[in-house]
Amino acid sequence: MDDHLLGWLTTLDEDRLARLLANRPDAIAAPWPRRLDTLARRLNDTFAVMEVMRGLPLPPLEILQACLVIGERANAEELARFLGVTTAEVLPWLDDLFDHALAWPGPDGRLHLAGAVARWWTAPCGLGDPLLSYLDSWTLNTDGLRRMSRGLGLASQGGKRQLITRITGVLSDADRLSALLRQAPDGTVSLLDEFAWDGPVRGVDGNRFVAPGSPEQWAADHGLLYRTQWDIAEMPREVALALRGPDYHAPFTPEPPQLGTVPVDPEAVDHQMCLAAPHAVDRAAALLENTDKTPLPLLKGGGVGVREVRRVVKETGCTEEESRLLLEACAVARLLALDEPAGGLVPTKRFDAWRLEDAPTRLRALLAAWWRMERSSLRRTAGKYPTVLCDDPSGETVARIRWAVLATLATLPPDAAFASMPELVQAVHWRAPLLDRDLLAECCPAVLAEARLLGLVASDTLTALGRALAAIGSASAGDEQDETVPAVERAPGLVESSVHALAGAQRTALFGADLTAVVTGPPAAELSGLLDRAADRESQGAASVWRFSPASVRRALDAGYTADSLLEELSAAGTLPQPLTYLVRDVARRYGEVTVTTVGCIIQGSDPALLAEIAGHRRLARLGLRLLAPTVLAGAAPAARTLAALRDAGYAPVPVDDSGEIAVRREPQGGRLILLPGGRVAELEEPHVHLAEPPPDPREHARRLAGALAEERHTGQTWAVIGRLATRLPTAQQSLLGFVVDRGVRALITLSDGLTATISHGELRRGVLDAWCEEAGDYLEFPLAEISSVTSG
Repeated sequence: MDDHLLGWLTTLDEDRLARLLANRPDAIAAPWPRRLDTLARRLNDTFAVMEVMRGLPLPPLEILQACLVIGERANAEELARFLGVTTAEVLPWLDDLFDHALAWPGPDGRLHLAGAVARWWTAPCGLGDPLLSYLDSWTLNTDGLRRMSRGLGLASQGGKRQLITRITGVLSDADRLSALLRQAPDGTVSLLDEFAWDGPVRGVDGNRFVAPGSPEQWAADHGLLYRTQWDIAEMPREVALALRGPDYHAPFTPEPPQLGTVPVDPEAVDHQMCLAAPHAVDRAAALLENTDKTPLPLLKGGGVGVREVRRVVKETGCTEEESRLLLEACAVARLLALDEPAGGLVPTKRFDAWRLEDAPTRLRALLAAWWRMERSSLRRTAGKYPTVLCDDPSGETVARIRWAVLATLATLPPDAAFASMPELVQAVHWRAPLLDRDLLAECCPAVLAEARLLGLVASDTLTALGRALAAIGSASAGDEQDETVPAVERAPGLVESSVHALAGAQRTALFGADLTAVVTGPPAAELSGLLDRAADRESQGAASVWRFSPASVRRALDAGYTADSLLEELSAAGTLPQPLTYLVRDVARRYGEVTVTTVGCIIQGSDPALLAEIAGHRRLARLGLRLLAPTVLAGAAPAARTLAALRDAGYAPVPVDDSGEIAVRREPQGGRLILLPGGRVAELEEPHVHLAEPPPDPREHARRLAGALAEERHTGQTWAVIGRLATRLPTAQQSLLGFVVDRGVRALITLSDGLTATISHGELRRGVLDAWCEEAGDYLEFPLAEISSVTSG
């Protein structure tokens, strides 16, 4: 724990502390800290600090690098001087760093940085380690320092500290170093300039460092370069700064790069959103329905092959881009999952619930999945799309690029669109400079293409849907592997914009005497699903056209419709012409002239009377038995269940090898009855939907922590208190309980009344253990005398 950070935290008022905690929700996640010293440890966590840095724009990161270069004497004034700007220009960005606990001021105004900051940059501002780290290393003894001092024209008397001070004074002074370089061999200045501006570490020819009179040997003898390996040399920080000269200032870019714009019509953008959003929901439903009929097999190496994608494209009428994007989004939304018995990806029970939701809810599920998806469906590498649903090694970075692109577009007004892709990439890189620049340039066009298909971007600007999603940010995105429903789906702004995006979807069609149905505008998902079941889609776009045929009507009857129910639903969507009514009635009249029966098992016996008795047995009615011949019964239930039911009824059947058992995929396991499209009734298990935990309330935690003083923890007293009060525990378990207190380890405790709890982060208070209880999700008190056992958690 950093004592400087703890001291600064004690000076913050409630408002400032709440602002800090709002920017660092990781520090108050459960089990939330109860004291400022615990909060300070969390704020200084290496991984957490690096995660925060990834979300910062360029100016605060430039300030952090400058602070690393300046070192212990860094303060606001010194920082402004090094950056070549006024203190007023630096202070707002410093406050931003303070609000993220990446830097904080000491009582004397000096700036302190989180420990992990230095680990991110090994060469801040392109500068190497301080000169002291080379002069005070084991590779350079006192005799070597004396030789270097004589070469620099300095006195060689005194101890090591005095020699280091003299050498540092010369090599850090630009004027004295310039005078020294006038005595250097030809080529030395150009050699040193390469290290000063393009270093600090460069590959070299090791032989030249031992060649008399060479620039390399002269630079090494005078302490300007240090060879860490035979072919690797480095230049110290102070030397490089002196060579760069007194006019050098570290880069500082407080203003984002200019992003050229072109005017757009907000109404046209809104219209395009209202076309794309219903279409995305409609196409996602079509893809899921298709996989419900034909499982989507995976390649041996993972992912869905090109051949299967093309089959889906042909059967659903989706474009290849739509199929790639929506298949991956549906998988992240847990609407698709691998089913080993089925041999591929099939819709999940969450899909059964999703298809019954209203259209805006279905759209938000897709948007939330895309927002946290760790792959880019439409990113081209070497001119080819990636394999659908194949792992992407840059997945986390791809998600961050998506967030940064939409956040950058959100800065444009609604009536303006970006003018060029290079300018957009540059603006995004200013907002998220730690992202890989080449990967950003490769993914940016793909992000925009995906966003257009989902109705988030139109005419190269954000739609209302896109702005609502960008306003949520990355904090509520959730993890791709998380089974919980992300908070994105319930965000009020996204709820409002999704309702608006789908409000213009058409719920009626124009039925023609030529057996066509035309929908002028984006069709509602319900209407599109109905027409897809009863007709063949011929075109889509500004107007969608379906054509009815005997085969398409028969397909609807196969799905569970009757002639009356199909005509009733079609009539609700528009006025039906007489030819269409005749077609439906005619197909229905001939429907079922020939039947094909599937049975679960066959029961055979030599006694016709016995089989007739079994067929009429009331207790066996649920088996669906029917007499095919005097000695043959057909049953609807599988063989195993039929066998058990016959035995329960007092018969003595024996199983025989046969192939009559039907493999039923996604068989319901109890639940409630729901009505599916086409009048079908299915049993749906109540989906186990886990909502994401609400984010911690910064104000509540700030109110509790404000003004709190760090309490010293006397480790030596822990064991004495536990040994005196936890008398039910053996010595080894008392030690484990001590680790719960002193090191915050996790353990399972049992009380004398039999209650158990998983605890961590304990404190001793007046004969009780006050610890975090995972089952309760809060801190609880456990009397030490009542703890009967402790085991490792």
